Amino acid sequence: MIASLTPYLKAHAPELGAVRRLEKFGTGQSNPTYKMTTDAGTFVLRTKPPGLLLKSAHLVEREFEVMAGLAQTRVPVPRMLHLANDEQSPLGRAFFVMQYLDGRIFWDPSLPDMPQTERGAIYDAMADALAALHSVDVAEVGLSDFGKPGNYFARQIDRWSRQYLASVDTPDRGMTGIMAWLDLHLPEDDGQIALVHGDYRLDNMIFARDTPEVIALLDWELATLGHPLADLAYQCMQWRLPYEGGMRGLGGLDRAELGLPTERNYIARYCAQRGITPPENWPFYLVFSYFRLTAILQGVVARAQGGNASNPEAAQKYAAAIPILIKQAVDTAHEPSEKAL
Repeated sequence: MIASLTPYLKAHAPELGAVRRLEKFGTGQSNPTYKMTTDAGTFVLRTKPPGLLLKSAHLVEREFEVMAGLAQTRVPVPRMLHLANDEQSPLGRAFFVMQYLDGRIFWDPSLPDMPQTERGAIYDAMADALAALHSVDVAEVGLSDFGKPGNYFARQIDRWSRQYLASVDTPDRGMTGIMAWLDLHLPEDDGQIALVHGDYRLDNMIFARDTPEVIALLDWELATLGHPLADLAYQCMQWRLPYEGGMRGLGGLDRAELGLPTERNYIARYCAQRGITPPENWPFYLVFSYFRLTAILQGVVARAQGGNASNPEAAQKYAAAIPILIKQAVDTAHEPSEKAL
């Protein structure tokens, strides 16, 4: 890669310097990401994976566009430095280069390495960053065409149903039942439109070294214009997913003892920051989030089976997680709204 990148960058982005070293980050699954050291400094290079890809997947171009658009907002993003599309790229696939930020990434949602008294502030910062994102005027930042008009949930249910079905030989009966439940309980479009991240979770953020401040929100591949409650519910799955088994959830932990907020308190913090009331019909948004994540993970598993995964070991863990997600979705569908929240 270095041999092809250096002459390309010299011609198209000389300020980045000649590439001296590329180190692949070991985490993440979808788009291979590298720490790129050049004679001008340290940067991050993120590229599409090799091989045959679904048309709407791995769009690093969209990631670049959305982070560039958010540069002057309160949403913390790295500075975008260069984009090479599929046709330009010396790698044969699109990539972009962005600012490298030195900070903390928390992989364990229980925050075991932090003092108990400081853990709640991390979750407050997450809620505040999400509220800031959903408060962005998309027209003002040039992203008003970043999604399609109409009912976001209807579009997403259709999209991920099709992608799930394309990723399996025999659909899981629980998953097809969830699809039917979502169609039956689809709320009327209330007109709310926001920029949604699509994969909003703790380990997609970089925090400052010494303060509970989000300095970068990463992995925007699934970002679009949509309903803000989709992001909120996706985040809140973390309170329900099991802690054991690599799911990175908080289920089964004594959250009060750990100094972590309840799901209800987290939602209240987010709503207060946006000046809105807590959501109704909460089970729908949670079930939708389980369904969508299941479809995404099934796609990763399918790519791994085809020999085209960025992280095959992670894909094996995702395969084990899929039945757990389906079961929790089914259980949540049977919860009354007031109990769910």
